[in-house]
Amino acid sequence: MQLFKHYSFDLWLTLIKSNPSFKIERAKYFHSNYNPLGKSIEEVSAVFRNVDLMVNGINEKSGLNIDAEEMYLMVMSILNDYRTNFSDVNVNDLYLKMEALVLEHIPEIYCAESLGVLLKIKDKGKSTISLLSNTGFIKGITLRKILHHLKIDQVLDFQLYSDEVRMSKPNPKFFQMMIDTIDRNRHPTIDLHEIIHIGDNPIADCKGADSLGIASLLINSNNLKINHLLS
Repeated sequence: MQLFKHYSFDLWLTLIKSNPSFKIERAKYFHSNYNPLGKSIEEVSAVFRNVDLMVNGINEKSGLNIDAEEMYLMVMSILNDYRTNFSDVNVNDLYLKMEALVLEHIPEIYCAESLGVLLKIKDKGKSTISLLSNTGFIKGITLRKILHHLKIDQVLDFQLYSDEVRMSKPNPKFFQMMIDTIDRNRHPTIDLHEIIHIGDNPIADCKGADSLGIASLLINSNNLKINHLLS
């Protein structure tokens, strides 16, 4: 592939993936603490999957962002046959508990080549790299801690998260924010065709990039891997 001046990356299922033990422990916690109707662990896990898929679909359609706290309340409501009285729930404490849980069961780098490809792009000294990520149950503030632990943040010039800016991919305004944040000291002139966004989602990643006229590359959900960038 050609060398681009700026590389924008999706995060989940592009650079990192969930630690399976986190989802297991999260389901156990909700099963023990927010489950008066006695739903099974399997039912709790299914509710989390369904809420995740539903919110992803809503965010992609609206271009906006449903917060993590709202998602956890959705899970509680469904577990309790759509109860809507949340007066006894401290959502801030709940999120801190979930953050501690995910940091205990840290997500994993997607594949062995991921960090190496980022380092090779960075080492060429001609390109900048950023992150453009939709968030769900895990907020940007927590993801920054995770990427620091995984040392991915060392190769990133900046990170943009949907919960922090109230926009989700494929919203063109979110992609425009990425373009506007590129360091113009490094790139005094940069054309759209010199920017590429890489991700696993054909709608959120490729459709969003294409809407602004920047290049896009679909990886991991098809037959391409991240090392295709170095081919």
